[in-house]
Amino acid sequence: MRCLVTGATGYIGGRLAPRLMDAGHDVRALSRSAARLRDVPWAPRAEIVEGDLSDPASLVPALDGVDVAYFLVHSLGQRDFERRDREAARNFARVAYEKGVRRILYLGGPEPPPAEKPSAHLRSRAEVARILLDSGVPTAVLRAPVIIGSGSASFEMLRYLTERLPVMVTPRWVRNRIQPIAVRDVLRCLIAAAGLPPDVHRGFDLGGPDVLTYAEMMQRYARVAGLRRRIIVPLRPLSPWLSSHWVGAVTPVPNAIARPLVGSLIHEAVAHEHDIAEFVREDEFLGFDEAVRRALGKIRDADVETRWSTASGADAAAEPLPSDPTWSGGTIYTDVRCREVAAPVEALWRVIEGVGGENGWYSFPLAWSVRGWLDRLVGGVGLRRGRRDRHRLHVGEALDWWRVEEIRPGELLRLRAEMRVSGRAWLEMSASPGPDGTSVYRQRALFVPRGLAGHAYWAGVLPFHGVIFSGMARNIARGAEAS
Repeated sequence: MRCLVTGATGYIGGRLAPRLMDAGHDVRALSRSAARLRDVPWAPRAEIVEGDLSDPASLVPALDGVDVAYFLVHSLGQRDFERRDREAARNFARVAYEKGVRRILYLGGPEPPPAEKPSAHLRSRAEVARILLDSGVPTAVLRAPVIIGSGSASFEMLRYLTERLPVMVTPRWVRNRIQPIAVRDVLRCLIAAAGLPPDVHRGFDLGGPDVLTYAEMMQRYARVAGLRRRIIVPLRPLSPWLSSHWVGAVTPVPNAIARPLVGSLIHEAVAHEHDIAEFVREDEFLGFDEAVRRALGKIRDADVETRWSTASGADAAAEPLPSDPTWSGGTIYTDVRCREVAAPVEALWRVIEGVGGENGWYSFPLAWSVRGWLDRLVGGVGLRRGRRDRHRLHVGEALDWWRVEEIRPGELLRLRAEMRVSGRAWLEMSASPGPDGTSVYRQRALFVPRGLAGHAYWAGVLPFHGVIFSGMARNIARGAEAS
């Protein structure tokens, strides 16, 4: 079958696409920017198409000739995510029906009890499910609770809360029951659902074999990770809003994403039926402890396929740089540094590509940390997203508060800032050959201010650039020469 995978740059879509091909399906992967899929290992086996779910015309060629269409996108983390997801689902449903798609598959969230008012996150997921079920195309909605897997936002929340807080005062929702499921088993269900009979048109609850409270999940995680038992004290007044800030302060998950995730945890998330077992063997689902053990093994071995941060932010094509022909004009601030390096270009490139994450930014680490904390305080992503791989970067990946916008191995790394700032910012680092086996390092920071606040921001940070950016260029050169 030919399968369209939307959200192919995201956490689930990026793992589903290669497994569908391994199962014998033809995969067409949809992204706003084909460049973001250029470097993924499975790209040569798939058909990559560009399209935007907010633009129905772009979906026509994407859905043409498709048997099964996976709807795996959401706008979580954006202020108007409910409107965006509603519009995307309506466009997708209409074009899928017009193009004769045989089945739509959607990975949604659990349904809270009827007597409870759902969080905005779950309300949006339920609305998208209804839109797709009303499309006229046979549709299956797989409702998954907390997904346990290396790189998932839910797992990162659990991991960092447990590892960093041996004693914690928690909201009362840590006593709610949850039926977590391993990402491996979610993917198995999504693949199996492609072969559902045409008359199957409904939702399915997913869940692993263990039903636990969130507090029990933290204790079980601690045991698997070799940590001491955690002291957990639930506190009634801690609202979901305060809880999201608590999560944002301790984990890499920013407030904008933590808030809807926490809002969903105020409801119990337990499977009410197990009808999916007719198509997938539930007795082979991983238990919670084994799912955690495998996730930690992937993290330890630096073998994390996809991360939640890969899908955060707009899945959009790269914005034009101020130096590009498409640039529309305006004020541009730049900071350019060049250094001759007594090392070959290959050695210089290894240092450039190793920037960020655990390796840091090669200059004034305290200043970078303070800037990261300030960004977190105003709802930004800060520095805690780190990097997926210790040695390699790919287009579209998150790198601390940056996004990899372009990479030409051995030549150029361009990063686009995703911090909270009044303007748009880029950082470029490039390597070029010099005479007699040497190389040249060039570093360029660009900032396009937005309003008076943007101009004031640049003026305020300019004195620090002389220290931070010059030190960064100097230490990158020294690192290459010492390698």
